[in-house]
Order: sequence, then structure tokens, then C-alpha cells
Amino acid sequence: MEVEEANPISTVEYGGAHLLKDQPISNDVILDEFHFDSVFPPTELAQIPTRDPSSLASFELLRKYGNGFKKLKGEIILSDKSAHESTPAVSHRLSTEEIMRVAGARYVQFPTQMSDDYLMPGHPFGFALSAAGLSEDETRDVELAHLLLAAAEKVSYRQYDRASRLLLRCEWISSAKANPVQRVVFRFAEALQERIEKEIGRATGKGVFEPNIDEIFQGFIISSHLPFLTVYKQIPFTQILLFTGIQAIVEKIAFQRKIHLIDIGIRCGVQWTILMQALAERRDCPIELLKITAVGSTGIEETGKRLANVAESLNLPFSFKPVLLPDMNDVKDELFETEDDEYVIIFAPHILGTMISRPTCLENLMRVIRNLYPSIMVVIETEANHNSPSFLNRFIEALFFYSAYYDSFDTCLKQYDADRMRMETVFGDAIRNIVAEEGAERNIRNVTMDVWRAFFARYRMVEIGFSEAALSQASLVVKRFACRSSCTIDKNGKCVIVGWKGSPIHSLSLWKFR
Repeated sequence: MEVEEANPISTVEYGGAHLLKDQPISNDVILDEFHFDSVFPPTELAQIPTRDPSSLASFELLRKYGNGFKKLKGEIILSDKSAHESTPAVSHRLSTEEIMRVAGARYVQFPTQMSDDYLMPGHPFGFALSAAGLSEDETRDVELAHLLLAAAEKVSYRQYDRASRLLLRCEWISSAKANPVQRVVFRFAEALQERIEKEIGRATGKGVFEPNIDEIFQGFIISSHLPFLTVYKQIPFTQILLFTGIQAIVEKIAFQRKIHLIDIGIRCGVQWTILMQALAERRDCPIELLKITAVGSTGIEETGKRLANVAESLNLPFSFKPVLLPDMNDVKDELFETEDDEYVIIFAPHILGTMISRPTCLENLMRVIRNLYPSIMVVIETEANHNSPSFLNRFIEALFFYSAYYDSFDTCLKQYDADRMRMETVFGDAIRNIVAEEGAERNIRNVTMDVWRAFFARYRMVEIGFSEAALSQASLVVKRFACRSSCTIDKNGKCVIVGWKGSPIHSLSLWKFR
């Protein structure tokens, strides 16, 4: 990996993890007009054949996922893609995403092996799965996922009667309380049925569906709500992102005495006590002031009081300013009081992606950030493509993404069943929005880092690499978790990608402005 030099000499312990500390090391643009379609272009990964609706032979997106199955029983996927090694695989139950890959591969190979839209019992399809080493339970799960894919294809061709028959079978077999494959199928089948009801103009009886976007993304950042706190403690994704990002900030402010941190979308803010601890222990360059400007809609004042108490206990010069914004459309330059001698840091955790459906709002926020002349900007986002205008492409991308996430829930939250179910309900809302909604109502529109790079380039932002110390921080965090063998850390260019068994989940990137 190509990284910047860093010299870790000690650690600060917080919550069982360690934050690496480095020795101090020396170290007006007119924006183009923003066009949503050019920055977040329609991602057509595959064209569905119109002359043969029953076949997915040319559906390359599904083929891409299905082809990944050839590795599953023959290799162990390591955290560093540059160091992959082939080792004999031990017999294990396939993960949720692996089941979906098998189903995808089989659906590409056998798209028409149906009788009245149902898989035929005793068909060679099932024998082929058994011959491949799948257990009886795994074979049933693959066939269930196969049914779901068939239903999604029928929906894409507006064959709603046939799709509904398939979905009835899916809903009969699957359950929100069964194994993870069945739970994923249950959520996606529910979303497909809702899409059908909307398309044919039939009331669902569920009322207007308006997902709580803030609640959906709370699962990725520390929250005081018990289910989200359990996710933070038991699943490594959030801790990796936060500790690695804070490590990068500590390195960049080694010689700075006045630091202004602007957290866009702060919640309980406990992560900043780590930064406070590191600053309080500085001896060569004592801190004159740590200022935090917190942007949010509710509860910011309590967050400020807690952080002020921590700062006082550390004898750290500190100020806190809450910026209450019920709607990010209202963000303005004058809300942020910056000084010329401050080192300004922008921290944007899972906030930009929530505005993709509102391009004017996103453009305005980026212009405000640009006008603040920040020294660095830390961005955390979901690493997935849920913004394709092609319904079927979007469905498949979401199916594999949430299969990986549900698999992590099943592995890491075994002792927290109530919290897991709550989180899966929240994620179910996101699935319904991606699958069932279109237009302005479809506001879960995650995009990948490659798309963000194109977007940030419009604001003359330059990506910065992470140091060895920051990457070591990520590795230290992973080692604290029992599921460390399943959590992967890769690099995409200069950004860090945190994943589950090789499937990308979240990205962490660092930027400066030219």
C-alpha cells in the first residue's frame, strides 16, 4: 500500500482501543455550475434484453456477482487485496452473500427452469447444488433466492401477476425471524410487493412510506439509542472508520495550536473525547483552543455540555457552538465563525449521501464548505451503488450489499437478538425505499467512491493518503473483535474501504482543497 510516512511513538487508550500518536512532523476558485446528472450519472452496468424477457444470459451485473462464487470454497479472502493467498478452505456454512452469489450464478445459467413460475421439485438444478457440496438447508436458501431474483425480473418487465405469484411463495417460505437468507428475502420480497402495489395503483394499507433517513444512518455513527450503541460496540465498521479518521486528524494538527472542528451531523459526539485526550497530552506544542462547531437538528446542546465536562477534566481550552439546522437547505456561511489563525477541519460522516436526492441542497452545502477554507475534510460514506436508474440493476446491487450487512448482524449480534431485529427493521426501511420508490420519494441513493471522486473534483478537492499509523490504527481496532477474520480493510486509490468478507460496506477518505 502506498502511504504517507508517520512515526508512532505512543498510544492513547480509549474504550479498549488505542489511538496512535505521531511525533510532530513539519509538513479562490470560481466553482463550475453544478449539474446533478453529470456528477451522479445514471449507472447502466447492464442492458436487459427486451426480445427475450425470460432470459438473464446477458445480464452482466448478475453474472459479475455470480462469478465471484468460484473463489468462495477455494480461497480465504484477506484484508489486503495485494496479499491474497490461496489456502485450502475448511467446510463451512455459506454466508448470506455467498448464497446470493450461488443463486445469481444459477439464475444466469438456468433462467427458465420454472414450471408455472415455481421451481420444479427434483429438477437437476437442485441436484447440481448438492453435487457442488451445498447442504440441504443451503440448497433451499439458494432456491429461495432464485425465486426472489425471478420475481424482481418479472417486476422489471411489469409482469406483475407472475411476480406476485413468485412473491407469495417467497413470503410463505421466508420470515423476519428465520435465518439471515430468509430475513433478507423477506425484506426484499416485501419491498417488491409494495412496488407492484404502487405501480398498479392499489392502496397498500401501510400509508405513505417516509423512511427516517437520520435514523437509518445513525446505525453507522455513535448514537445514544441502545440498538445503535450495540451495533457500535459489537460490529467493527464504525469504530474502524472513527478511530482511523481521528488518527489522521491527530497527524495533521501536530503543530496547530488553534483547531476548529466542524462536525456536520453530530450526534452524541463521544468520539471527540479521543481527540481531546490526544490534544491534552501534547507537550511540545500545547493547544491554545479546541473549538467544535456542531451541526444537527436536536440534542446538540447536551452533546456540548458533555464534551465541555470532558475538556474541563483534561484542562483543555475548549469552546462549543451548536448550529441547529432542521433542514440542511438552510446552511449558510455566516453560521460558522471561523478565524484566520484556525486550522479548520470538516468532518462529514454519512451526511453527503443523504442529499444526493436533493442536488441543490448538496451543492449549497459544498459551496459553504468551500467558502470556509478548511485545511482538511474527512468523509465517511456507504460504499455501494444504489443510484442506478435501472430498477433491476439497483435491486441486485442492494440485494448483495444488504446480504453482506445482514450476515454481519447474524455473526456479531447473536447475543443481542432484540437489537438485531430493530436494526434489521431500520435497514428494511432503506430496502423498501431503494426498491419500491422512484423519483423524489427515492432518497436512499448511495454511490461509490469513484462517483464521489468525480463529484469532489468539481470543487477542486484533492484526495490525501492515509499514513502507516492511521492504517495501523484500523488494524488495531479490527483485532479487538471476535469477528475480525470476516471484517476486511482494503484501499481504493487513497481511501480506506471497510468491508465484510471482501464485500465493500463503507469508505473513509481524506481531502484538501486547492
